[in-house]
Amino acid sequence: MIVTVTLNPSLDRAMEIDALVRGEVIRAASAHIDPGGKGVNVSRALLANGVASRAVVPCGGDEGAQLVSMLTAEGVDLVAVPIAGRTRSNVTLAEPDGTVTKINESGPVLSPDEFARVTEAVLAAADAARWVVACGSVPPGLPVRAFGELCARLVGAGVRLAVDTSGPALRAAARAGAALLKPNREELAEAVATPLHSLGDVVEAARRLREEGAGAVLASLGPDGAVLVDEHGVLTGESTVRHPRSTVGAGDALLAGFLAAGATGPEALAEGIAWGAAAVSLPGSRMPGPADLDRDAVRLHPRPDLVQPLRTPG
Repeated sequence: MIVTVTLNPSLDRAMEIDALVRGEVIRAASAHIDPGGKGVNVSRALLANGVASRAVVPCGGDEGAQLVSMLTAEGVDLVAVPIAGRTRSNVTLAEPDGTVTKINESGPVLSPDEFARVTEAVLAAADAARWVVACGSVPPGLPVRAFGELCARLVGAGVRLAVDTSGPALRAAARAGAALLKPNREELAEAVATPLHSLGDVVEAARRLREEGAGAVLASLGPDGAVLVDEHGVLTGESTVRHPRSTVGAGDALLAGFLAAGATGPEALAEGIAWGAAAVSLPGSRMPGPADLDRDAVRLHPRPDLVQPLRTPG
């Protein structure tokens, strides 16, 4: 069982358009809505591939009720914690060349009592968990200290904790001793307050987080693939996506695949990259199933060229 917690979940409405032009009326070629939030996506990806997962989410308002309904319809094992605020809605605009524009609401404020109820729900679910995965943005107004304390309580309970968040919260997770951090390039650069221009920069930033207490760092780099930095060294890999449709949720699928395959070594990295690449080929924030995976397209590099510049803008 892999338990996920998404402190700021969402409804994600995705629309495919011909081109994004400011000030114009734009008609969508297609549109659909999916449950959203990084941890929610991890659970959905695991479920799509037959891996047991339970999702803990705070939900409120009509949007929260719709989120619960959609996740239940997908068969997600759900622990919904009621809150007073309204669950946020996000909009994704996808163009034919793979360019994605995402507009995210900030989300509701969690009161101290609401956050305490979420914390207790996560700790209760963690009893039967191989991993607990804390993903996504920290809700507005929630002190970083509170998020760090949640991470420390999970680690102190003997749970293997994976965290995918940004800014000070990512460093708080490292200091709490999270077994795995999964930032993207921008989140990693923000955490170490240093621009990342090359693969070597990424590796150095990951090592800094490990020095602060993280066990391993899995950094997703878009078209540059992914980098795993752990006690065994550095391993990179990538996969070509012939027809990219949406990058939303690709990092979440990467993390899900990595955890599903054991969360260590070349096999886990290759599986994670295959899941992430498959997500890029799907619309909106759909998560890939077994039929979407192309493991043969994955290439690993046990001895990467660390001076190689990154193609990803940043």
